[in-house]
Amino acid sequence: MERLIEVNILGQEYTVKTDADKEYIQKIAKYVDEKMDEIVRNTKTVSTLNTAILAALNIADDLFKEVEKREELLAEVENRSRAIVKTIDAQLKQYSGGEEYSE
Repeated sequence: MERLIEVNILGQEYTVKTDADKEYIQKIAKYVDEKMDEIVRNTKTVSTLNTAILAALNIADDLFKEVEKREELLAEVENRSRAIVKTIDAQLKQYSGGEEYSE
């Protein structure tokens, strides 16, 4: 069910229309607020637009790094799974007298 949720980012109130849980939206807003606040503290920019663009770039960087990590982990799981299957197949072949195992 869609509802309106109030969030605060850089001292500005925003209303978000969403199906998501309130806690989830607030968690996202807090993350964005922290990213924008970090930029305000570390740069001399006073433009909200520039701050938002730099925050968007930082958030996109975080996302791309996480996607890359996920892909690496999935590849590792696939490789380990193949190794396990090979080991199991070899054991089954050994115990079945050299015949290929089939389901």
